[in-house]
Formats: sequence, C-alpha cells, structure tokens
Amino acid sequence: MNDHSSTTPTINAAALRESAQRTLGLERDAIDALIAHLDGGFAHACELILGCKGRVVVTGMGKSGHIGSKIAATLASTGTPAFFVHPGEASHGDLGMITPGDIVLALSNSGETAEVTALLPLLKRMGAPLISMTGRPASTLARHADAHLYAGVEREACPLDLAPTSSTTAALALGDALAVALLEARGFTAEDFALSHPGGSLGKRLLLTVGDLMHTGKRLPQVPQGCPLRDALLEITRQGLGFTCVVANDGTLAGVYTDGDLRRTLDRYQDFTNLSVDDVMTSPGLRIQADILAAEAVRIMEDNRITALAVVDKDSHPVGALHMHDLLTAGVI
Repeated sequence: MNDHSSTTPTINAAALRESAQRTLGLERDAIDALIAHLDGGFAHACELILGCKGRVVVTGMGKSGHIGSKIAATLASTGTPAFFVHPGEASHGDLGMITPGDIVLALSNSGETAEVTALLPLLKRMGAPLISMTGRPASTLARHADAHLYAGVEREACPLDLAPTSSTTAALALGDALAVALLEARGFTAEDFALSHPGGSLGKRLLLTVGDLMHTGKRLPQVPQGCPLRDALLEITRQGLGFTCVVANDGTLAGVYTDGDLRRTLDRYQDFTNLSVDDVMTSPGLRIQADILAAEAVRIMEDNRITALAVVDKDSHPVGALHMHDLLTAGVI
C-alpha cells in the first residue's frame, strides 16, 4: 500500500494551468456534443412536465444525486414546482412523498444504478410518468422511461476516466436547458422569478418599487414656484436630499432645484438677493412615478449622473422624493 501522507508534490504552475485548460476543454466539448443529440425525447419530456398537475420529483444517486438536487432547485425557482428525493431513502419510506399526479426525473449516467432502478416497479404501479437522464439509451432506466434525455459523454475529464466530471457537467447543463425551455414555454417573467426569490439583493431589485422607498409627506422637499431662492436653499438644507421640488400654482411639478443647480448659480451670479427659484431651477426636471421598479430608478440616476429624483403621480403632482442613499440602504444597488 502506497503512503502518500509525507509526500509533498512539486508545484508546477504551468502544468496546473494546462491541466485546468484540458479539463475545461473536455467539459466544453461534452456540452457541445449534447446539442446534436437533442431530439424528440427532449420535446416529449417538456410536454410531460408542462402537462403535469403535480410536481417534478428528481432523484439520483451519488454525484448524479448532487446534480439532480441542483436541477430540482433550478426548476422550482423558474416556475416548475420540483423537489429532490434520495433514491435510497425513497425505498425506505420517502416514496410516500411521490403521488400519481407527480412526474419523476431520474438521473443515472449508466442507467443501471441499483438504487434508482429499484424504484421502477413502484413508479409503474403508482402510474407516475418517468423521465430518465442517462448516458446510455439502451440502459434499463432509459428503456423503462416515458421520455429519455441523452446526457452521454465520450470521456470523463478525469485522466483516469473514472471520476464523474464531464458527465456531471453535461447532466447539469441539460438540466438547465430543460428548466429554461419550460420557463419560456410558461411565459415566466422577472416578476414571477422575484416571487420565489424575495430575500437578498436579487429579490429587492425585482420586487421593490420607487413607492416602497420614496420620502413622502413632511419629508418631501418642496417650495412654491416664484419663491425667493433663499427659501429653496433652506428647504434643501432642512430635508437633506440634495434637491427640492418647485411646485406650480396648480400643484404640478414645475421643476427642481438641486445641489448641481446651486453650483451653477454660484458661477453665474454674484448677488442672490433678488433671485427667485424660477430664475435658476431646472425645468421641467427629471421625474418618475411611484410604480416604477427601484432598479429602473437606479439606471435613470446613473445615466443622468444625479443622486435624487422627484416622484409624481399620473397628473404630474409631486408625491415623493427618492435619493440614491435610499436605494443603497435597501440593498437595491
């Protein structure tokens, strides 16, 4: 028996990079080869899932199980209810998690994995449709499936051609292809995606609107049109948002006066005594509505190099103010 515990391998950076490049190249080739094997079985698998009234139950053993777990998670987050069941546990009670209204997606590179094939008689008796994903179309699992997805590879990226590498990459990519095809067929939207991702920055970018974050009421900076510039400067200082709305007599937004406008005013005028806000404001000024996604507000601010926006209703009445700091605090950026 060889003892490698005291042996420190020689580090050769060039050889390590070459190994990584070879591995990535083999796995890329494995994915490329799948394209030619997409046939009616893929379309039939999609049809079965789209017609399913229950959930997609994914199963697989070992490395295939890890890939299956990820595929189930991707399906569930893109509009196809799905979960993973370990095939060994299924034979010891967890099969009760599967109902006749569900559909089973079973992964096995060989198509002969004992823990998976042992479920075949039970699934047939239950009447749950079966989709197999294997590297051998003539295997037991593939032959007994209602639809077969070919995920075979010429060789593993492992130099011993033993460790599941190219084959698991191919199965993972094929699972993504299945999830995306189903997503598009269902007309799944960004808003639908956000509903299953409410936490973290992703959910915030997709769910939060300007109305959720804007300052309203007494926190809305505003001065009447025609007021002295001094009043506008005091309002900007009091509210601390870097700008104020300038409101016309009919209640609509006539313009805005910002920190940037103040710098331009300092360049142009020596004496502010007789200036009105109308003389120096930006009119009509950028504005958005409260139902706009907060992520869209970020884009508008970045494109126009500004840090705040007036929020108006459909009749152009100011109803709120949004500052870049609010977006940062909420995690939208």
